Amino acid sequence: MGRQKAFLDKIASTLQIRNKLVRQGLAECLGTLILVMFGCGAVAQNTLSDGAYGRFLSVNLAFGFAATLGILVCGQVSGGHLNPAVTFALCLLGRSKWRKFPVYFLSQTIGAFFGAGIIFGMYYDAIQTFQKKSNDLPLGIFATYPNEHLTTANGFFDQFIGTAALIVCVLAIVDPYNNPIPQGLEAFTVGFTILVIGLSMGFNSGYAVNPARDLGPRLFTSMAGWGSKVFTHKNYWFLVPIFAPFLGAIVGVIVYQLMVGWHTQGEAQERKKETEGMNVKLNDIDSSVP
Repeated sequence: MGRQKAFLDKIASTLQIRNKLVRQGLAECLGTLILVMFGCGAVAQNTLSDGAYGRFLSVNLAFGFAATLGILVCGQVSGGHLNPAVTFALCLLGRSKWRKFPVYFLSQTIGAFFGAGIIFGMYYDAIQTFQKKSNDLPLGIFATYPNEHLTTANGFFDQFIGTAALIVCVLAIVDPYNNPIPQGLEAFTVGFTILVIGLSMGFNSGYAVNPARDLGPRLFTSMAGWGSKVFTHKNYWFLVPIFAPFLGAIVGVIVYQLMVGWHTQGEAQERKKETEGMNVKLNDIDSSVP
């Protein structure tokens, strides 16, 4: 036992990364991998079994719980963003440094890429069987695609509103001045938020509301046999879940700050100044007593 512990300690010391930003990027990569692996795994079961092993509700539950687990895995290291739009929103508010944004975006995309790869490998035989039956590869398992009724303009609005709603809820969850969530429960409330968004906004195009969650698996499927059609499908739809979430994040930040954030923060700061002023007066009184 002693030798084993010494050996493991030596490995840990050798492999330990001391650069904080690199560690945060690795944590975001793993957290996003978990999000995509469990979420897309639920979609794969539903699609490849023709609904026998899954329903719309089960897919949404899987993504909600997957987000919770992903945040629990990496939250203490990186904050558990799992979404470049969330990182972008926190950078806009000055709660995260801008130098983190490209690192987080890349790490999240890589994590989503490998999460899709794991599900592809797990369901490889089922995917090949599906292809033989339908004479086509299943598009919607890994990345999001619009339903037939959806236009590009309406799809852009769909992703824009979905992300704005997500950002408003996330900002409320992490806002220390607005009924803060008990420590340790933030991951569960974010997962619940994603579940609600999926249940109410998932019909049009699968509610990506996350550029990395969509782009990573899309890149993987283009390399795994789907080819360029994952990018050209429906008038280059892939651009919508990349750009619309960032615009939605901007509006989400503005809406929350205008309607809640700045007011509660200002009120808290005013109370703090009043308390400090009272303490100064009390100190003056005490110092004047002989």
